[in-house]
Amino acid sequence: MPLDTYTPPRAPARTVRSFRQITDGGPDRGAPVITLFSGGLDSSYLLLRLKEAGFRNIHALSVDLGEDESSAHKRRIADALGVRLHIRDGRQDFADEFVSAAIYCQAVYLGTHPVSSTLSRPLIARYAAELAGELGAAAVLHTANRSQNTLRRLNGALTLLGYGGVIGSPYDLDPVDRDEKMLALKRAGLDRMSERVVSGDSNLWCREFESGTLDDPEDHVVPEHMYRWSSRRSDLTEASLEVRFEHGVPVAVDGSAAPLPTLIEQLNRRVGAFGLGRYSGLEHLAGGEKVLEIREMPAAWLLLRSYRHLETAALEAETVREKMALEQLWVREALEGRWFGELREAAQAFMAFCAHRVSGSVRWRLTHGGAETRSITADAPRYLRDRESWERESARVEAAPFRS
Repeated sequence: MPLDTYTPPRAPARTVRSFRQITDGGPDRGAPVITLFSGGLDSSYLLLRLKEAGFRNIHALSVDLGEDESSAHKRRIADALGVRLHIRDGRQDFADEFVSAAIYCQAVYLGTHPVSSTLSRPLIARYAAELAGELGAAAVLHTANRSQNTLRRLNGALTLLGYGGVIGSPYDLDPVDRDEKMLALKRAGLDRMSERVVSGDSNLWCREFESGTLDDPEDHVVPEHMYRWSSRRSDLTEASLEVRFEHGVPVAVDGSAAPLPTLIEQLNRRVGAFGLGRYSGLEHLAGGEKVLEIREMPAAWLLLRSYRHLETAALEAETVREKMALEQLWVREALEGRWFGELREAAQAFMAFCAHRVSGSVRWRLTHGGAETRSITADAPRYLRDRESWERESARVEAAPFRS
């Protein structure tokens, strides 16, 4: 969304927080109802509960941001439950509007891990609000629970976008046991739901794991087979890689230009082959409690570092210092569900101005578990390439008035 398109919400939405609020005095059973659908256990169970409650016009919205779940898997579930499935390909919008901003805004939560669902949720909410407008939907429901920051990000985005219908997640105040959900779906003919031991979220920018066996920050291990991008290839010892930016946006790898989603996919594979791009970190919930999240983000690992090198090469030091002060403000506003708020947009406008001056290339030498820069080349550099010559010349110029 362009930076100048923010408008205040038209009317406050009514928030659903439990299944009872849906079934007792909830939306009109005949009116269109939209659910955000990932193909996982929670979103499938929500569709089942809506059908059982007598809703007759259910629309499941799936936004493809490069996630793990296949469209065929989602369609099988939607068909089995008799709901209409809408699939939106959001990969290009996600990369161009959200990931590119995260790169030049250096969107790293408290210095521990790059943000991911912080970026995807507002785009999903925007697609949902657009579909709701097309259908005249009475509700937009999702499945975030109390221990997921997605809850306030989706609710916050839908509210700021001005959607005035019913929003929210029935899991907020009404958690349902995993076994109960699986049994209900099995009775409905869906007996092939995945047996995940952790919760996962994926898009082209990040694969994230949390909950289940990863609940305890003091004792957690991610099985190696769960990593797909960052598994080390034993046949590689080192590699050279160069990434090119123009006006703050990655545009080419090793001289080959491609759209940003393609570049990210390529870098996830090439950088991840050396075991780079794994993160663990604690992120706060709305009440201040912390939860553990594990990520693999090889492309983000390289692109964020590359951009920082180039902006320090191209911008004045004081500009970079002020920008760094705004970066965590931007992260906070996006993380708290205020992506469509004016403060996030205002902070981003400053950083977009800085990004317009950042063009150049960074060449890396990759090895297992590490990387070194081999070249930092800015189109409009502020750095010296020959210190001794500069010292002689600057001294000569400064001393000239005293010799005349």
